[in-house]
Amino acid sequence: LFKSMNLESITLDDAISLLSLPRVIGLNPENGVEIVAKNGRYGPYIESGKETRTLETEDELLTITLDQALEQLAKPKVNRWQRQGQATGRVLGEDPETNKPVSVKSGRFGPYVTDGVTNASLRKGDQAEEISMERALELLADRRYALENMPAKAKKTAAKKSTAKKSPAKKTPAKKTAAKKSTANDPTIEEPN
Repeated sequence: LFKSMNLESITLDDAISLLSLPRVIGLNPENGVEIVAKNGRYGPYIESGKETRTLETEDELLTITLDQALEQLAKPKVNRWQRQGQATGRVLGEDPETNKPVSVKSGRFGPYVTDGVTNASLRKGDQAEEISMERALELLADRRYALENMPAKAKKTAAKKSTAKKSPAKKTPAKKTAAKKSTANDPTIEEPN
């Protein structure tokens, strides 16, 4: 069932529609490959050969037309972190301390505020869409304080992680073992009688 459906309200028509998935939308006129609407592990999407594009809602699996699918496939592919970043990437204002723009973004580990130098994760109860400039400045100040008061050893480790470049593994020369001379075929050594 779709997330918007529940057991009590599903109808026979809904069940038949769900059983029709994955649904062939039509053929791509550019290459003749089928365009298919599917519901996968990470949500609804369309597929044409090796090309895939994410759909906004599960309901689109049943309603998307060939023209809409072709329009989606014509757009460049965007991963989910980029989509989330676009949705919440907005500038709140300028930080009075650093004179840098403060913005709300969404990253791999969730929404955060940043001034371009310091990043501070939003806390429970903070909504990326509703966060104020005052709250963002408070979070950034807390993060700066935490970084300044970090133990020296942790600072050193954090600095190493951020600036360290992976160098290729050093090759150690193989140990050479001297081959033992065989005395059986050596004419200079006389064997006792």
